[in-house]
This record gives sequence, C-alpha cells and structure tokens, in this order.
Amino acid sequence: MPSKRRLRWAAIPVAAATAVALAGCTATELHGYLPGFEEGDGVPVTNQVERVASLWTSSWIVLLAVGVITWGLMLWAMVVYRRRKGQTGLPVQLRYNMPIEIFFTTVPLILVLGLFAFTARDQAEIETQWDDPDVEITAIAKQWAWDFQYNGEAEDNSDAVWTMGIQAQPDDEGDIDQSQLPTLVLPVDQKVTIHLESRDVIHSFWIIDFLYKKDMYQGRDNTWSFIPTREGSYAGKCAELCGEYHSMMLFNVEVVSQAEYQDYLAELETAGNTGDIDDAYDRLSNAPGTTGGGPDTTEHEEEGH
Repeated sequence: MPSKRRLRWAAIPVAAATAVALAGCTATELHGYLPGFEEGDGVPVTNQVERVASLWTSSWIVLLAVGVITWGLMLWAMVVYRRRKGQTGLPVQLRYNMPIEIFFTTVPLILVLGLFAFTARDQAEIETQWDDPDVEITAIAKQWAWDFQYNGEAEDNSDAVWTMGIQAQPDDEGDIDQSQLPTLVLPVDQKVTIHLESRDVIHSFWIIDFLYKKDMYQGRDNTWSFIPTREGSYAGKCAELCGEYHSMMLFNVEVVSQAEYQDYLAELETAGNTGDIDDAYDRLSNAPGTTGGGPDTTEHEEEGH
C-alpha cells in the first residue's frame, strides 16, 4: 500500500501534465469544439457565446464523469462477481439494499436539479431584452428566404429601411451563390434587438456562430437581444423544417463597424427601400377574423421566392 507522501508526489506530475495539455488547447477545443470563438485569442462573437459554451462544456464534463464512474462500477461488478469454475445455481438473491437505493435516487435527482438550475439561470440572462437598444431590426421569415428591416425612430416605421431576399441559388454543381443570399448587417459592440416574425409557417432563426436560435411564428412575434463583439462574416439558416426547400433557406450575417453600418443604411435609403414592409408582403392572411389573402398575395409570394 503506497504511503500518502508517495501518492502526493505522484499527483504532482499528473497535475502538471494536465495543465500543460490544457494550455495547448485551442479556444475551440476548450469550448467543446463549438463555433463562435476566434482561433487565436478566443474572442467570442457575441456577449452570450461564452455563457452558452460554458454551460455546454460543464454539462459534458459532469455527464462524462458520471458515465466513467457508472461504467467502472459495472465492469468491477462483472469481474468480481462473475461465475467461477465449479459454481452452479443462482447467487444469493437480495431484495434490496436501502443505502444503495437512497444513493441511486438522490444522486441523479441532485444532478438533474443542478443542470436545470444552471440552464434556467443562463436562459434567463440570454432572454433578457434591452429596455433601450441601440439598434432594432425586424427579421421576417418566408418560404424560403428572409427579409430584414432596419427600424427607425418613427412609430409607423416610415423612416425604416429594408432588404428582401430570395432563396439560395445553386449552380450546376450544387454550390450556393453566396452573393445572392439575403444579408443581415449588424454593428459591432452595439446593443441589438431583433424582432422575429414569419410570413407563413413556423421557421427558426439560427446564426450558427452565435450559438443560439429562436422560433418564428405567424401572428406571434419573438425577440432576441445581444451584443455582437467581433467583426466578421457568419452563416445563418432556418433550423425548423418548413417545407420542400427548407435547406435552401440560408442567409449571411456581416458584423461591421458603426460607420460601415450607417453607410449601409444610407445605401438602402438611396435605393428607395424605405418604409414598413412587415404586413405588405405577407404570404398568408388567415389569422382569426380575416377573410383570407389580399389581392397582392400571389404576386408578392412569387417575388419572395
């Protein structure tokens, strides 16, 4: 039986080796291979990415530890209590063991409650909306593309500007023409609130590197607030099966400086893309109390495709 001093000295190189191994990990590896972090310095793409990644990696560490202990106990029981040569019949049958029954009940309960508590805490933080955001944008989903409206100060959104997108256009080899995808432009280091709406069926707004997605329903708006913290280009898509061309419902996200963002809004205004498009191009108008699609429904549906 090794002495405590020997065990202590043996633990030192193990701890040192672990520290060196962790120090050599990239930001992606340290965050459970999730996207959303710069490879060099590990800068997250939004103020929420670090929180989501920490919850993900911490949960996996706990679950893997439970798995290793469980697998180890199973293997130990199979080896120690295996049938020996010459043994016949059944081993001694026990009805129950009260301490073990209590242990097997309380430990999983504590784990589940703990995971729930941390998840609820982080979700509450992520779902907190800005009282006075710097930028308000309305993202409108439709089969199978996206419209983006950059809201202004006027209550009727008469000073808003917008872009209307089409679904992804593949070439003969199946590659997507990225230049034709709808593009959402966001200013870096600004409080952004995105209002999520749907023109037809249920969709889901997902910017992959932002590590978060929210569903979009007709007649029930959703909202997401965050701060983009790193300039760059990111991919977005619909994460809810919404029909035949669901896989083609893609969009790009450009996080730019405040000056570039203002220049982009000025370009949209110069092009005449002004006013509120929220209701004018709805594909469906079958909410309770309505009489069906308006006279322009078919025309705008074709434009949206």
